[in-house]
Amino acid sequence: MPLVYVDANVLILAAGGVQPAARRAFSLLDNASLEFAASDFLRLEVLPKAVFHRRSMEAAFYRRFFERASVWAMMEPRLGRTALDLGQRFGLAAMDALHVAAAMSVRVDLFVTNEKPSKPIYRVTAIPVVKL
Repeated sequence: MPLVYVDANVLILAAGGVQPAARRAFSLLDNASLEFAASDFLRLEVLPKAVFHRRSMEAAFYRRFFERASVWAMMEPRLGRTALDLGQRFGLAAMDALHVAAAMSVRVDLFVTNEKPSKPIYRVTAIPVVKL
């Protein structure tokens, strides 16, 4: 079963939209033939604001995703060093570097994002990065 790490923007799309990209995101997350990896970085990026702003359905959606995630990247100093290296080599923003480092640490088969194709995240070569 392929192991997939989704970027926060994929979760946010799936949780709140009806446009075609949101439907694609939801379909990906609903795919029973995929296994999902996650990290506390991902949880930290999506869950706190949903909870703070009392968007209970959105928060519940995120919680269900995190319950389904079968592989978790651990926050450890080596992951931070990898993220720093990735950020410097590829021009990644901090959270993108942390997500990619987390995905690499658990050896995902695929990293899915909804970033524009011109963004630096697509420069990463250690794991396959694809647009939703």
